[in-house]
Amino acid sequence: MATKIELIVGLGNPGAEYAATRHNVGFWFVDLLAAENGSRFSTNRKLKGDTAEVSIAGHKLRLLKPSTYMNLSGESVGAAANYFKIPPEHVLVAYDELDLTVGRVQLKFEGGAAGHNGVSSVIEHLGAKFWRLRFGVGHPRDRERTADDRKQVVDHLLKRTAASDEVAIRETLKEAAAILPVMLDEGWERAKNRLHTKKETT
Repeated sequence: MATKIELIVGLGNPGAEYAATRHNVGFWFVDLLAAENGSRFSTNRKLKGDTAEVSIAGHKLRLLKPSTYMNLSGESVGAAANYFKIPPEHVLVAYDELDLTVGRVQLKFEGGAAGHNGVSSVIEHLGAKFWRLRFGVGHPRDRERTADDRKQVVDHLLKRTAASDEVAIRETLKEAAAILPVMLDEGWERAKNRLHTKKETT
């Protein structure tokens, strides 16, 4: 059974200084969707973000990049959902996930924020019943945890992504983009199975 998606949100921070960081993987994903479909983002001050429209497998979807900075992402997502009258269950949010290794991706519905401030903000404004594409960016846990563990995580997320990691992440973004038509036409379960099986065998 088809899964209806009307809005795809990429989480990230605006500004050139953040563009190449792991925390902006959500922005990378919606930028890819726009580029693949010949669309461009434009600023929408009312929605506190940049928006674009694309057609994927014959389905018209809106793309959103909040310009609020990560911790307030929900303000933009909530405004867009309200303005376009899109229910939470028709929203897909793409973001970086520390607890997945680089090159992994997970599709899931609802749940908590798992410490992700952007997702926490979205839940605050939209509730928890929305779709998530979680892109693995790894965790700096290979070193012994110390009192400055939080600083290590922040540095990991907000410094430029290593070239080898960026290549692996961007390949995963392409695989997730390619699975969207399956989700829209055949349903989330088939899309999830294909996406997760592919990542487990590579």
